[in-house]
Amino acid sequence: MPVPGPGYSITVRLEAPPSASAAGDLTSAVGRAGGVITAFDVVESHNDRVVIDLTCNALSANHAKDITDTLGQLPGIVVRKVSDRTFLVHLGGKIEISSKVPLRNRDDLSRAYTPGVARVCQAIAENPDDARRLTIKRNTVAVVTDGSAVLGLGNLGPAAALPVMEGKAALFKKFAGVDAWPVCLDTQDTEEIIRAVELIAPVYGGINLEDIAAPRCFEIEARLREKLDIPVFHDDQHGTAIVVVGALRNALRVVGKKISDCKLVVCGVGAAGSAIIRLLLKQEPGDVVAVDVDGIVHRDRPGLDENLKSIAAVTNKGNVSGRLHDALVGADVFIGVSAPNLFGAEQVATMNQDAIVFALANPDPEIDPMEAQKHAAVVATGRSDFPNQINNVLAFPGVFRGLLDAHARTITDSMLLAAATAIADVVDGQKLNASFIVPSVFDTSVAPAVAEAVRKAAAAQS
Repeated sequence: MPVPGPGYSITVRLEAPPSASAAGDLTSAVGRAGGVITAFDVVESHNDRVVIDLTCNALSANHAKDITDTLGQLPGIVVRKVSDRTFLVHLGGKIEISSKVPLRNRDDLSRAYTPGVARVCQAIAENPDDARRLTIKRNTVAVVTDGSAVLGLGNLGPAAALPVMEGKAALFKKFAGVDAWPVCLDTQDTEEIIRAVELIAPVYGGINLEDIAAPRCFEIEARLREKLDIPVFHDDQHGTAIVVVGALRNALRVVGKKISDCKLVVCGVGAAGSAIIRLLLKQEPGDVVAVDVDGIVHRDRPGLDENLKSIAAVTNKGNVSGRLHDALVGADVFIGVSAPNLFGAEQVATMNQDAIVFALANPDPEIDPMEAQKHAAVVATGRSDFPNQINNVLAFPGVFRGLLDAHARTITDSMLLAAATAIADVVDGQKLNASFIVPSVFDTSVAPAVAEAVRKAAAAQS
């Protein structure tokens, strides 16, 4: 199912004989090894040899090595160097700070710094709200992590989390003009994280919590929302939930069903799954059945933690028990944020007619999308190489743009639902079909639409 992609792209610099067949031999070798060539450049030419940069996509780091080894085994071929293009992108980091004002002469310096800046400091001391008007606070977000749940890789720690946080900051700037900065904390103690964020909060107009493991992330977010006068948003929870709810709204339009008539199965009850369930319940579905590694979550199941107890109290109307396969029988919608390869086409066949399957485990979903399509009417994944990619970048840039523009001091469910509706509405009736239920992450209309919806929702509550 997986296909070679740019995440494992390499450029191999090699020497080859100046023969007419050299190019064909090289491209055939890459094909035999399962790679996909994206560029073929002759960088040097001599009487006895040519030097070629051969760029190709692979499936993994090991696959990239296999491709390189295959090339090196060809007669007359010498591999000089292999460059991993992903690592090249990260050399020296992906973001920087730049000045918004000129510093050309003494006059510029006197206004931007001393002595002129002193008057601005005094103004803020007299009226602290002026910090939103006169400093970077008006457009700046802290991307905070402890590195305990980095992507799907687990507890890698704060230093290893930094490339992800840099990338998040770059996305904020690209899609919404928000200045975001990574804050990777060298602690995984709940109290220390809360106190650290409290201490840095004066600089920022919002806090984006990222890659903090459940269940600690729930307490951290809840307590920071109580303590701070700026919005606190855990993207792994609410960003995912926003996009899922928006996509589901359109998927139900495609199949002609009302959510109030539907049984929804949510597999995975960590940060993302819990938030998805809670936001879905605001839409008043027919029923929601939550499933985790121990099976269906129900009120009589022993050993439930506080989060699962709260989920059990508001889901599974029939208090049924069993495994995932049991939950799928008679379901209209499956939403997975869990683990790969949990079920197959035969289980989708037990769902109701015109079933909807959101298999969002990444990179390998809960079911092969091609298998799901045998019986499901609409299929979505978290991958970029299949239709209907459920990606948080559709949500968080616009959400924070709207919060910052509104000078919001908190974030509410009504704002989250407004963002979900805005994402769904970008796909109008002329565009909507089973293979296009959410807009592209590169659709420039998405972030402004989400920002405006959030701004209006914030204004309505102020």
